[in-house]
Amino acid sequence: MKEYKYKINGNTYKVTIGDIDENIAHVEVNGTPYKVEMEKAPKVVVKPVTRPTTPAPAPTPVVKPAAPSTGKSGVKSPLPGVILDIKVNVGDTVKKGQTIIILEAMKMENNINADKDGKITAINVSKGDSVLEGNDLVIIE
Repeated sequence: MKEYKYKINGNTYKVTIGDIDENIAHVEVNGTPYKVEMEKAPKVVVKPVTRPTTPAPAPTPVVKPAAPSTGKSGVKSPLPGVILDIKVNVGDTVKKGQTIIILEAMKMENNINADKDGKITAINVSKGDSVLEGNDLVIIE
């Protein structure tokens, strides 16, 4: 048996909770017995968590190898990352400092700029490609 004292609107009540049979509780309030019907709690179905016994292999990123040097000026990737956007096309004329590629590295977008004035003669990457530090991204002639 559990005994409790409650104060409701300034009145003190001594409540004793006796046996509970299914959803009927035998309760005594200030010496007066009551049978209290409780709502049945809905049954909760708990599904067991199944975990794979071996971890799934991580996807292998596609990494573009560095393009062979042709003697022309290549704009190189300053750090490893993923190509988000290519702002130029082959044949475009660019000015030094102009953004030519957006590279995501370490969850940040980095503008890759032209290192000199010239004409884009080759684009060695595509959107979504993973590149390593030092890879030639575009060739400016």
